[in-house]
Amino acid sequence: MTSEPDSLRKSSQPMWRQLIRLSNEPGASLQSQLRRALVTAILDGHIPHNRPLPSSRELARQLGVARNTVVHAYQHLMDEGYLIAEERRGYFINTELVNSRISRAPKPVDSNADYPNWENRFKTRPSRQRNLGAALRDWREFEYPFTAGQTDPALFPINEWRECCRQSLAVQAITEWMPDSVDNDDPLLLEQIQNRVLPPRGLWVNTDQILVTMGAQNALYILARLLVNAGDKVGFEDPGYPDARNIMELRNCHMVPLPIDEHGLVVDDRIDDCSLVYCTPSHQSPTTATMSLDRRQELLRRAGERDILIIEDDYESELNFVGAPTPALKSLDGNDRVIYIGSLSKTLASGLRLGYMVGPKTLIDEARALRRLMLRHPPSNNQNAVAHFLALGHHDALVHRLAHSYRQRWQAMDSALKEYLPESSRAPAFGGSAFWVKLPAGVNADDIERIAGENGILVVSGDNYFLNPASDKAFLRLGFSSIPSEKINPGIQKLAKLIKDYAG
Repeated sequence: MTSEPDSLRKSSQPMWRQLIRLSNEPGASLQSQLRRALVTAILDGHIPHNRPLPSSRELARQLGVARNTVVHAYQHLMDEGYLIAEERRGYFINTELVNSRISRAPKPVDSNADYPNWENRFKTRPSRQRNLGAALRDWREFEYPFTAGQTDPALFPINEWRECCRQSLAVQAITEWMPDSVDNDDPLLLEQIQNRVLPPRGLWVNTDQILVTMGAQNALYILARLLVNAGDKVGFEDPGYPDARNIMELRNCHMVPLPIDEHGLVVDDRIDDCSLVYCTPSHQSPTTATMSLDRRQELLRRAGERDILIIEDDYESELNFVGAPTPALKSLDGNDRVIYIGSLSKTLASGLRLGYMVGPKTLIDEARALRRLMLRHPPSNNQNAVAHFLALGHHDALVHRLAHSYRQRWQAMDSALKEYLPESSRAPAFGGSAFWVKLPAGVNADDIERIAGENGILVVSGDNYFLNPASDKAFLRLGFSSIPSEKINPGIQKLAKLIKDYAG
């Protein structure tokens, strides 16, 4: 290919430097950055159709990269139809591809248009529910991220996960997961949940009693839609998991607060008129209390007598690193009254959004039919990769590493709280990933969350965990799953000073 004249080449140099900005930051090769920049410029109409692109040698010189980087990028864009090569003229935009796209020019604003009144159209307003702080989305920006529910990227098994992704991208694997599965789940993943994940929790079930979900929260939403009507009484831990509460409240049910003490959920006459009880027996959210065996048996007895269904959210089932693991509540259930919800997000990756529910086949069939109407099924490629991760033993190895790391952080957190905030907390009895910290009298938890955030410390106010927050319920939930051990002590020391300064 011939290069463009010197005068045209010199005048175009600033344009190419502005359109194409490459960096040496990890995460994307120079070739992929170049391809992305060129595709963006083509599709946004920034490159004239009648003007040749610089020769590979010239563009490489302007950008300061190897010529082969540009050659391969051009060839890739030709293969995908973005560029065409004209003999002795150079590379040009493929106008046929570009002209087939609909123009993105915005429509003019019509000030006289009859726009709908959206405020009057909403039948429900989830955005107005009490929920955890928006700062949780940006937890990486904080020097001391005491947040629960996130995993430390340093603990993620990158090589093992890549191995499983490569297996799921084999030709045979792609042909198996590529079609729409309608409402089916990956058979290997169901088998691994059945044989690897559930038995340590004391559960042995058939695969037709398991439904894969987009995280535990998707399972909760499905169950609320299937089992809760307006006006139903739903027993809910107080304090308890805010998202589960908000999901139930969308059904316009009556929430019955069930108190928590050091032995977990208090089982008494308050549950007798409930049609459904939601609980977190292994690590109560947020207090971390573990429900005693006597109370589990009493809850099941009352449920049988009063025809109550129980949702068991075992969100941290794998994180028992102190003492012997406690079996799931469902393992004691001989009457199919307990619906078990588990998550792979807390151990593997929060962003993966894969969970599961376990229940009688009749329930799972209906849940599968409802899930089909919502999202058909979780992405099959993710299911397949996770199935390989479980089958190759990577998940068991990861849980072992997490237990070791979390135990160190648990001990560091316990020591720091005892030193700087004595009598503020009690260490979780069976592990988990957070502490429930009581604030001194007169200290507002929301204020501390805000002040701490302004000083680089991410903490979560306990107010949103209560059905009815009150001044005597001032708590913080401090997670340690995403903060390195060496930062825990200085972070708690700094937090304690802020709390003491606030208290006067």
